Amino acid sequence: MTDAVNTYPGERLGLPKTGSRSIARPGRRIGALLIDYAAATIIATAFFGYDQFALPSEAGATLFTPMIVFAVLQMLFIPLLSGGPGHLILGMRVVRLGSGWVGLWRPIVRTLLLVVVIPAVIWDADQRGLHDKAAGLVLIRA
Repeated sequence: MTDAVNTYPGERLGLPKTGSRSIARPGRRIGALLIDYAAATIIATAFFGYDQFALPSEAGATLFTPMIVFAVLQMLFIPLLSGGPGHLILGMRVVRLGSGWVGLWRPIVRTLLLVVVIPAVIWDADQRGLHDKAAGLVLIRA
């Protein structure tokens, strides 16, 4: 007796192989992450400043300000617009597995695990990171 082998990411989730509602592939994901972090860095610099000559001890929390802005953007944009700015620009959405609104707690859990990095780089056969699995979410093409 053999187990059925999934032929593409998202098949066992009932998602199509390509096109709308298919699993977002790594290139788009990385691009969205770069766009989101660049936006967060620009916002952090505009509102909180940047001193290139500050010593690390003087800079303090400012080293983490872009990451905090990134997290806030994700936690606001995902429940309101179904994705961060990078997701939306590159034609992706973060949706709840199954159906329905993502709610408030799922984006928070997803973002906190994304900021830790390790859960986001460990993927399953459907190319879902542990941060998405823990929150019951999936990143799809719009």
